[in-house]
Order: sequence, then structure tokens, then C-alpha cells
Amino acid sequence: MLKDLTNEKLIRLGIEAKDWEDAIRKAAQPLLDEHKIKQSYIDDMIAGIKEVGPYIVLAKHIALPHARPEAGALESAIGVATLKEPVVFGNEANDPVKYLFCLSAKDDMEHLQALAQLAELFEDQAFFELLDRTDDPQEIIAYISK
Repeated sequence: MLKDLTNEKLIRLGIEAKDWEDAIRKAAQPLLDEHKIKQSYIDDMIAGIKEVGPYIVLAKHIALPHARPEAGALESAIGVATLKEPVVFGNEANDPVKYLFCLSAKDDMEHLQALAQLAELFEDQAFFELLDRTDDPQEIIAYISK
């Protein structure tokens, strides 16, 4: 299912971001461009962090920007982004963030299934080694698909 939620157009590698908000906006842009989310969804992701703190930083160097489906999720999708230079989100244990996985889920069930599959991928060191060395989104799709 994870491979069905992403494609080459949703992957951005080596993004230059000045701060966490810029990183989220740039990482989520492909989902907006491909009509998976509305602008309101990106705004809600950022507002959530400003209100609650950096709860989206789930593990060392990994953030999972997302919002509630009703904030503007049009289709379920996952965007994959790497930052050229990691940025601080304010999570002492897991900063700085280098990898962002923008999640758009149309409903809570799809949300949970996608999270479970992403959690498995987050345990895969070879996946992150690939993210660090490739500049080809097709390589990432091939890895996720296997």
C-alpha cells in the first residue's frame, strides 16, 4: 500500500530550507502541485506545530508533517523529502531533522495503515542510506516497491 501512496512527483531531494516552517512548506509543495492536498492543509500542519510543539518529529532526524483529513486532504499520499542541511524543529531528542515524510490521508483508517507501513520503513537503515546518496526519485520508488 505504501508504494501506492507515493510516486516520483511527490519526492524532493536536497531541499534548501531556512527553518522548520520553510522545510514543511517545501516538502509539502509536491502534494499541493499534484492535487493531493489544499494549501489549507499545509497551513494547518504548520499551525499545529506552533500550537502543540514539534510532535511530528518522531525519531532521530525524521519528521512526519500531517494534519487532520478535514484540513484539506484531497487524496491519500505520502511525500518524501530530504534536506540539504538539517533544520531544528525544537525537539531536543531528535533534532535536527533531515528527512520529512508529508502524509495526507483522506480518513483515519488510511492514516493508520500508512503510518504502520512508514514505521517499518523508519526502522530500515538501508532506506536512509539510499536517501542520503541518491538524487533519483525512481530509485526511492523502486526501493519502497520491493
